[in-house]
Amino acid sequence: MRSVGSGQSIVDVVHVAAVCVCLALAVVSAACSIPNLEAPQCTAARGTVRELFSYHFGNDMHFSPDNLAAREKFLTPEFETALKSTTPGSDPFTLTREDDPPKAFRVGTCEASASKASVQVLLFWKTDTRSEQRELNAEVVKQGENWLVNGISNR
Repeated sequence: MRSVGSGQSIVDVVHVAAVCVCLALAVVSAACSIPNLEAPQCTAARGTVRELFSYHFGNDMHFSPDNLAAREKFLTPEFETALKSTTPGSDPFTLTREDDPPKAFRVGTCEASASKASVQVLLFWKTDTRSEQRELNAEVVKQGENWLVNGISNR
């Protein structure tokens, strides 16, 4: 084996150089990561909206007192009370008729203050003859330690 000054082999020098390059890349990639610039209020409010709609889409979407009770942990008491007078045949969470439910949803943008947030919800319909998207707005408020949905409206 050839040596490179003071008894070091070329293999040792290559290993040291490889370790230095790996460390440099690790430092650079950590320093260049994209920071989360979203307000913590939006992160929390968006989580509540996502959980509500995930539960709603994953279960019976038809409105009934029992189905409303199953969703109460996501809702303010005021909004839950207001929903009790929902017109039969309509879905108060997607603001659609029960015979035409959306197929999917996505939680979108958020604007927040210290105790209130407005979260965009996109609803999607996709069939062989139809491709449609609608926007809703979920009003989310902080009550105690929890963020709860206080209203849903068309955007």
